[in-house]
Amino acid sequence: MIESMAQWLSLHADHAPFFVFGLLLLAGFSFPISEDVLVIVSGVMASTVIPEKTIPLFIAVFLGSYLSDWIAYWIGRLLGPKLSKLAMFRRTLSLERRHIVERFFRRYGFLTLFIGRMIPFGVRNSVFMAAGAGKMNFGRFLLGDGLSCLLFSSVVFFLAFRAGENYDKLHRFLSSMGYVAFCVALLSAIAWVIWSRLVREEASDSEVLP
Repeated sequence: MIESMAQWLSLHADHAPFFVFGLLLLAGFSFPISEDVLVIVSGVMASTVIPEKTIPLFIAVFLGSYLSDWIAYWIGRLLGPKLSKLAMFRRTLSLERRHIVERFFRRYGFLTLFIGRMIPFGVRNSVFMAAGAGKMNFGRFLLGDGLSCLLFSSVVFFLAFRAGENYDKLHRFLSSMGYVAFCVALLSAIAWVIWSRLVREEASDSEVLP
């Protein structure tokens, strides 16, 4: 997936920030588009293919990711319980997952946004949709998600940029991304372990309660 995305964006390098921004917005609607891959590809492209567009690419990455979260939030806010009945969102936010995420918000607050953002495969969007479905105050959501989005986007983009800086030829492009992809995958795996442990704790607490 990284390979094909990199090749396609390289062919349209002049308009890459717009494509990245648009694809990230589509991810907010739960289309199968990886935010992590787009951030990695953008960072490496900024240092190898179109260094003159480094700032536009980062802005596209941050704003695209941030607004994508808003989309997921408002889908949850407007559709609420209907989400689990719609085929497009059933896997992203099942009724069981929604209840778990809502309990996380009550217990851990903003920490839920930080941990959830690092986990791909639908967990990220389920956190934002659950925040909306649970009627979380939008101002609080903007603050917590804005901080987590800025941190995540900056770190991953910077890692990808630094990896790409060491290569001045396009044929080393994918090797650079492989390194960053490993780092992001490791971060996601750690977040997944934490998330799974919290899920088990929530399940145990639910069984104890009468």
